[in-house]
Order: sequence, then C-alpha cells, then structure tokens
Amino acid sequence: MTDRLRLRISPCPNDTFMFEALLNGRIPTQGLAFEVGFQDIEELNEGVSSPDGPDISKISYAVLPAVVDRYALLDSGSALGRGNGQLLVRRRGDRSPIRRVAIPGELTTANAMLLRFFPSIVDRTPVLFSEIAAAVERGAFDAGVLIHEGRFTYERHNLELVADLGALWERQTGLPLPLGGIVASRELPAEVRRTFDRVLHDSIAYALEHPTVSRPFVREHARELDDEVIDRHIALFVNRYSLTLGEEGRRAVRELTGLPDLRLGWEPLHGS
Repeated sequence: MTDRLRLRISPCPNDTFMFEALLNGRIPTQGLAFEVGFQDIEELNEGVSSPDGPDISKISYAVLPAVVDRYALLDSGSALGRGNGQLLVRRRGDRSPIRRVAIPGELTTANAMLLRFFPSIVDRTPVLFSEIAAAVERGAFDAGVLIHEGRFTYERHNLELVADLGALWERQTGLPLPLGGIVASRELPAEVRRTFDRVLHDSIAYALEHPTVSRPFVREHARELDDEVIDRHIALFVNRYSLTLGEEGRRAVRELTGLPDLRLGWEPLHGS
C-alpha cells in the first residue's frame, strides 16, 4: 500500500504491549510495513514538532494543539483513564519548601498537569523519566513528577507522595485523564491513516486476548523488568479507551487540549 512507515513509540510496557502484534506479524497489517524506533516521551514530542517528523508517533496529549495542523489524532492507542495520573513525590519526611522539581519533559502532559495544579512551582527541569526518582532521592531536586513505571516503584527510593495529579484532574473535571495518544502525519493518504488505525485496534485487541504472548517483547524494551510492575503498568494504561476513545475519551481530550473539534484519524481537525 505504501512505503515503510516511520513509526515511533516509547519503550514502556503499555506501548510495546499494544504494538507487539502488528510489529511481529501476529495480525494482518493490510499491506502496511514499518520502520520502528523507540524513544523517550520527550524525544517523541520533539520529533513530531520537527519539520521532518515521523509518519506515526506516540505523543503526550499536551503537545497535540501545537502539531494538530500536521498530525491527526487516531482513535486507537491512547493512554487515557482513571487512577492513572502522574505523581508528584518528594523524599520521605522532607518538609522543606518545594522549589526545584524534576519533570519528564517540558512538552509532556505531566508538565501541563504540574502547571495546572501547582502554578507557583516555576523551577522545573526536564529529566529522563526513568531517572527522576533516583535524582529526587539523592537530593538533586526537591520533588519530581513520576510517570510510567515510576508510579509503582517510588517507595523503593525512599520517596513519598505529595499529590496525585490525575486524582486532582478527575475531581476538577469528572473526566478520565488523557496522557498520551497516537498521531499520524496528515501528509499520509487518508486511506493509510484509516488502515493503520484499524490495524492498531486489532493489535491491541489481540494483545488483550493473548496477554502473555507479548511478554518477551515487552521485557526486551522495559526499563523496569519486574513482572509484577509490568503487569500493573499494562493493566493501568491499556484499557477500553486504548481500543477506541469513545465520546467520553474525546471529551476528556478536548478538555485537556482546548481543541473544540476533535474529529479523528483520517478526517482533518477544524474541517480543513
């Protein structure tokens, strides 16, 4: 159908779990082929912000408004739900003022949530998400915002919870929190975007129906190799919204991004 699509996702268990079937030939890909790269979420956000961005990419929802003219949000592949938000943590027992905070990237939804609920914290430093807990533990920062596996393992680093940003969002909006989604370049033919959306849906459905098949692939890329942590990560971030956003998911994305019209996939946003 087309040349190999440049696909970029994170190495985190929710992404590798969802994409394993389509990348490893377990489902028909309808003529699509892929050149895949694994990147940290901030690298993914920067990639779609560049002129020569990938064809398809995972992004933080916070960056969607900046790239919506060039990338269309797909209906499948989102990390969106309840009880899955970012955690603001600090060293256990530390009661000094929080001034310096490590964040997983300036373009991330985590940073957007910190700004939304703690606007007075202006000293925010991007740090690779998997290194934030250790950096806070050794005193390099007063606090850090944890995403992905970090929310399950921070107590190992002698850290304690300051605020669950996702819980704050849910109390304020009544909606699930949109963390990340999959976008496709508007330079791709509409039929290619439509086909990829269907294939990704089928890949996620296959993973949910055969949850153990993807484990070697997931472990190959995971930063945290503990099977219990991987299982908790997948269970939290891969859900019904991953298969399809649905009306509630679209309302949540509109609330976070401020985009008034969120028609998906092969349809252009804003009717253009």
